[in-house]
Amino acid sequence: MNVIVTGAGGFIGQALAAALLADSSVSKLMLTDVVEPPLPSAPRSNIETHCVAADLTSYETCESLFTADLTVIYLLHGLMSGAAEANLELGLKVNLDSMRRILDILREVNPGVKVVFPSSCAVYGPPESPEAVITERDAPLPGSSYGAQKLISEILLNDFSRRGLLDGRILRLPTIMVRPGAPSGAASSFASGIFREPLKGEKSVLPVSKSQEVWVCSPRTVVENLIRARDIPVEKFGGNSRVVNLPGVTVTVQKMLDVLRVVGGEEALSLVEEKKDETTERIVASWPSRLDTARGRELGFKDDGSLVETVRDYVEQYGMKKP
Repeated sequence: MNVIVTGAGGFIGQALAAALLADSSVSKLMLTDVVEPPLPSAPRSNIETHCVAADLTSYETCESLFTADLTVIYLLHGLMSGAAEANLELGLKVNLDSMRRILDILREVNPGVKVVFPSSCAVYGPPESPEAVITERDAPLPGSSYGAQKLISEILLNDFSRRGLLDGRILRLPTIMVRPGAPSGAASSFASGIFREPLKGEKSVLPVSKSQEVWVCSPRTVVENLIRARDIPVEKFGGNSRVVNLPGVTVTVQKMLDVLRVVGGEEALSLVEEKKDETTERIVASWPSRLDTARGRELGFKDDGSLVETVRDYVEQYGMKKP
């Protein structure tokens, strides 16, 4: 299996790359990002690996990377929600124009190839009521430019799949937490930050209300489901839709803080500073927090564990400040 992962320098890209390196069915793996991404672990002796710095807004670059010998494409690159809202032109260039360019090249040189596209529940926009449970058949009405750009790419890939030009697998991801590393340009970055920084003994800002609900999932489960998406027989999707809501858990920000107290104690909790940000609040409030994942479970996607388990997994892997 010959696989390429874009946006491979990010946390999920690196976690996915590590899983692919351990997968004996993968014989060749290319990782790309705007800066050359590292290999997350030592490769097997029987796998060919390439790490490439690539500007995917360039047609010539895309033409050189997306070739006829690829088996699976993971399109993880993108400008995150907050950054895409702040810079419309850049968001269009990265989240939409580059996607269109890549899909056009693939349908010409490698028709029918598998394309796994991690989208977002941001495509839906705000639900009619906080209790509404959103299915894949609910009409999307994005409340952010990021959601709109993701939705347009979804529609294009779904139509190419309907026509048999590509074999798309479109996954609407929850907010992924807890992410290590520096804060990202995502409006949801706070959901990791209110754990990551306090568990290191550093301050973190909470820009939204404690009553805000969020649809979340652990990195481990998301990566397992990205791998699963690759292996689903095409006939299992049925009908004309390749869109799937990935499993997640609905939590309030207050629940997150309660879990921080359980795992990190009062000292960690005291490092979270409430400081509202209107733009972040508006974007996060435009995302649904309850999604119907029956279709995903039927396709074999894995449910997530509890929030306490997720945070404890993070601490086990990345550690926390020693008392």
